[in-house]
Amino acid sequence: MTEKPPEPPVAAVQPHAIDSPNGSRSDPYYWLRDDERSDAKVLEYLKAENSYFERSTAHLKAFENSLYQEIVARLKQDDSSVPYFKNGWFYSTRFETGAEHPIFVRRFGSLDAPEQILIDANLEASGHEFYQIGALEISPDGNWMAWCEDTVGRRQFTLCFKHLPSGTKHASFIGNVEADVVWANDNRTVLYVEKDGETLLGKFVKKHVLPSDMSAGHAGDDALLFAQTDLSFYTGVSRSKSDAYLFIHMESTVSSEWRFARADDPKLEFKAFLAHERDHEYDIEHLGDSFIVRTNFNARNFRLARAPIEAASDKRRWVDVVPHRQDVLIEDFEVFQGFAVLAVRAGGLSKLAVKPWDGAEHFIAGDDPAYSMGLSVNPEMNTRVVRYVYTSLTTPASVYDYDVDSRIKVLKKRDPVLGDFDPKNYRSEFIFVPARDGTMIPVSLVCARNIQPDGTAPLLQYGYGAYGMSMDPGFSSTRLSLLNRGFVFAIAHVRGGQEMGRAWYDDGRLFKKKNSFTDFIDVTEALVERGYGAKDKMFAMGGSAGGLLMGAVANMAGMRYRGIVAQVPFVDVVSTMLDDSIPLTSNEYDEWGDPNEAKLYAYMLEYSPYDNVEAKDYPAMLVTTGLFDSQVQYYEPAKWVAKLRALKTGGHPLLLHVEMEAGHGGKSGRFQRYREIAREYVFILDRAGISE
Repeated sequence: MTEKPPEPPVAAVQPHAIDSPNGSRSDPYYWLRDDERSDAKVLEYLKAENSYFERSTAHLKAFENSLYQEIVARLKQDDSSVPYFKNGWFYSTRFETGAEHPIFVRRFGSLDAPEQILIDANLEASGHEFYQIGALEISPDGNWMAWCEDTVGRRQFTLCFKHLPSGTKHASFIGNVEADVVWANDNRTVLYVEKDGETLLGKFVKKHVLPSDMSAGHAGDDALLFAQTDLSFYTGVSRSKSDAYLFIHMESTVSSEWRFARADDPKLEFKAFLAHERDHEYDIEHLGDSFIVRTNFNARNFRLARAPIEAASDKRRWVDVVPHRQDVLIEDFEVFQGFAVLAVRAGGLSKLAVKPWDGAEHFIAGDDPAYSMGLSVNPEMNTRVVRYVYTSLTTPASVYDYDVDSRIKVLKKRDPVLGDFDPKNYRSEFIFVPARDGTMIPVSLVCARNIQPDGTAPLLQYGYGAYGMSMDPGFSSTRLSLLNRGFVFAIAHVRGGQEMGRAWYDDGRLFKKKNSFTDFIDVTEALVERGYGAKDKMFAMGGSAGGLLMGAVANMAGMRYRGIVAQVPFVDVVSTMLDDSIPLTSNEYDEWGDPNEAKLYAYMLEYSPYDNVEAKDYPAMLVTTGLFDSQVQYYEPAKWVAKLRALKTGGHPLLLHVEMEAGHGGKSGRFQRYREIAREYVFILDRAGISE
C-alpha cells in the first residue's frame, strides 16, 4: 500500500489591518509575529512546520547524511590561518579535529615560540546552542583582550575582557552591543557601541574604563561619547592603521560621516572630519600629516584623495591621489608608507591595484576567467609586501604575499580540499547576456569539464542584487557535490549589486528595484537558450535580500524553475518598511523606499512577494529562517509560506525549515552549517531526479 503523504500545517486566518497614509491592507497571518519569541501558539505552529518538513523529507534523510559526510570529508579539520605580525606577536586562528569553533592564538617574536591561547571558542560555546565571536581586539601593550560574543544569534553581543598574562577573565561585561570595539592608548579604555533594545540599531558610542579590581562587575555608568539621532545611519568605531587615531563612523545608504580623536588623548575629544551630506559617501584612513579619503564627491565611482588633518573638512584642499574613472569602481583601500592598494571593480570582477604615492598604478594579475581578489590582514605600515586573497570558481581561497617592487607573488596558503579534487576537472566562464531592456548582465558559470552546453544539464542559478553588494565568483568545496553530479552553477550578477560600478547599484534600488528580478529571469532564459541548462531542470537560490529576489521571481516566473530555495527571505516588504520598530527598517528607506510616500508605496506593493501571492501553480520551494533572526524577522518567511499554502494550486512541495536556536546566518558551528547546506542540496538533487 502507498503511504499517505503527510498533511501540511494550516495557519489560522486572523485578519489584521496594516494602516498607512496610503491606505489599509489586511494581513491574515500577522498573528505569527511574536517579538518575544515566547507565544505558545506561534511556537507550536513553527514546530509543526518543522515536523512537516521532517516527515516530508524522511525518505531523503539517508541521502542527506551521506551528502553531509561527503562535504565534511573534503575539509582539513585541523586547519589554521596564515599568521600575521603586529606589535611583536604573530596572530592566527586554528581548528582542532571535530571542533565546531575556532581557537585564537598568538606567538611572541617567532613562529617557533610557544603558543598562547587567547580564547578557545569551543570552551566558551559550552552550554550554548549558538555561539559566535563577532570581534576580538588586543590592547596596544598586548596585555588585554576585548571580545564580543553572541550566544543567541540575535546579534546582540556581550563585550567581555581578559587579562592575557594571567589568563584571567575580567568580571566586567557589557551587554547589548554591536560587534565593534577599539582600545585607546592607555590600555584600559575601550570604545563600544550600545544598541537600542527594540530596533537593535547601534546608537550610543560609550567609553568603558576597565577597573583595576578584577572582580568588578557589569558596567552601568560608562561615559557617553556620541548619541546617534538619525536612525537612517549605522554607527561603528574603529582604529586607524597607524594606531594614532580612533574613529566614530556612521553610514547610511547614501551618506557618511566620520569623527576622529587622538588615541592618546585622555579626554578622547572627537572632531568631525566632514559632517554628513546627502549623496556623499566617504571613508578615511590616517597617513602622516593627512587623511586619505575614499569619496564619491563629484565622483560616482569614487576617487582617492589626500586631505590635510588641520583642514580636513575643506574639500577645496583635497588633492586627488587616484582620480575618478567611469569604468573602475573603488570599493576599498589600504594605506602603506609608500603606496596604497585599491580594491576595485572593473569589467564586472573584483581586482587589486597598487598605487605608489609618487608613481604609476598597476594591477595584480588574475589567472581565471571569473575570479575574485580581496585585501587580507595588513597591519604593518612600513612594508613593501601586500597580503591578499585570491579565489575563483575553480581555485580554493589562496593567501598571497605580493612584493610591490618585484611584482612577485608568493603563495602562503591555499585552502586544502581533501579527496580527489583537481581543479583541472572543472571549467569556468564569465559571459554577458542581454536583459529585456538591452543591458548586458554578467554571469559567472562553473561545471565539470565533461559537461557540454547541449541543453541537458541541470543548473542552479544564484542571485542577490541589493545594497551594492557584489556576488563574487569564489570557490566552494561544498558546491563540488553538485558539480560532480552533473550540475552547472551560475551566478547572475543582477542590478542592485555593484559588479559594473555604482550605476549598477542605482539601477537596482528604489523605483528601479524590479530590474533585479527581471535580470534574474532574463539570465535564466539566456542560459537555457545557449544550452547551459535544461529548460525543465533550472533551479534558483538566494538568501536575505536575495530571498526577496526569489520571492519576486516565484511570483513573476516561478514555473520556469524546477525548484527554488529561499534562504531567510525578506518577503513582506511593505509592512516591514512601514514599521520602524523592526530592526533595520529606518536605515533602509534609501534602499527600498519609504512606503509612507504614495508613489513608493504603490511601487513596492507591485513587487512585494507576500502581497503578490496568487492562486496559481508554484514550483517546489524550500524556505528557511531562524527564530532569532535580527535581519529578517522569522515571521516574514513563516507568513509567506502560510499564504502560499492557502492560495497556490498544483502539487509541488512547499517546505519551511525553522532553526529554533539560530539567527540570520544559521547555526554557528563549523560543521553545523554544512548540515544546512546538505539539506538544501538534497532538496535540489531530489527534484532533479538524482538520488545518490
